[in-house]
Amino acid sequence: MTNSSHTGRRSERLALAAAGVSVVLWASAFVSIRSAGDAYSPGALALGRLLAGTAVLAVLLLARREGLPPRAAWRGIAVSGLLWFGLYMVVLNWGEQQVDAGTAAMVVNIGPILIALLGARFLGERLPPRLVAGMGVSFAGAVAVGLSMSGDGGANVLGVVLCMLAAVTYAAGVVAQKPALAHASALQVTFFGCLVGAVVCLPFSGQLVSDAADAPLTATLNMVYLGVFPTALAFTTWAYALARTTAGRLGATTYVVPALVVLMSWLVLDEVPAWLTLVGGALCLAGVAVSRSRPRRRTGRTERSRGYRASSADRGWLVAQFPAPLKGREAAPDLDKAP
Repeated sequence: MTNSSHTGRRSERLALAAAGVSVVLWASAFVSIRSAGDAYSPGALALGRLLAGTAVLAVLLLARREGLPPRAAWRGIAVSGLLWFGLYMVVLNWGEQQVDAGTAAMVVNIGPILIALLGARFLGERLPPRLVAGMGVSFAGAVAVGLSMSGDGGANVLGVVLCMLAAVTYAAGVVAQKPALAHASALQVTFFGCLVGAVVCLPFSGQLVSDAADAPLTATLNMVYLGVFPTALAFTTWAYALARTTAGRLGATTYVVPALVVLMSWLVLDEVPAWLTLVGGALCLAGVAVSRSRPRRRTGRTERSRGYRASSADRGWLVAQFPAPLKGREAAPDLDKAP
């Protein structure tokens, strides 16, 4: 194995590990949002979460002595900060207050599919058949999980529209962030994106102060947790992974989240999942495995040779059919030798 191949494999493993940290923390966010969302309005919860995340990221940025990102990165940072850190968090919190968790999960999980399509359109990324097949399997699993978790109240139009808007802003934010990572570090892109999102949510400052005055301590601690871990840490590890792989392939890994939410709800909240929930979670994991798999490399002669290799039985026919190119060539008998 060459040094470049070894380095590439190591970088891919690190990216996968970083993405794993992100999806685990994002899955835990659903449990915390359930507690904090009862005491904080959607805008106030988003602002409080972003302020906590910005504070932690600022300390890390100063500790690492990383200054302003290059000018070429600012467009992607601004767009991802506006759409993903700002608008996405508000509309997702609002949407989950209008519909049950299952419906929200089903609608928001069109996000990875949109990431793959937008990545192909604007970033020139390929759509390998395995990625498409894996996302299809995972989306079916997300639908199964959503149906099993849906309540009896049904879904209203406003809630579904808000969740669709959350999926679109999430996907657009990821695709916008990808080019910025070619010019700035993961920490820079995450910090300034989080800062932009916090500025966008400043109109909710009054609601945040009012809600914090009446909120129980557990709800406020959950809001702080959302800012420190699922925001500051998870978005940074996500940016690190995104800089080292395609947006579509990385987006497919987020289909692990529904399976993790089911497991965490079982362990932490003592919510025993139904059989359909377990099947859906298994499908989500299987789809991610398919999307991240690679075709087997061919071995032996088929791997070394890309063209047609004539045998000794065919050599005479070749000479007869193509006398001009082969005339006077002393190397003609070597046609039957292996490369």
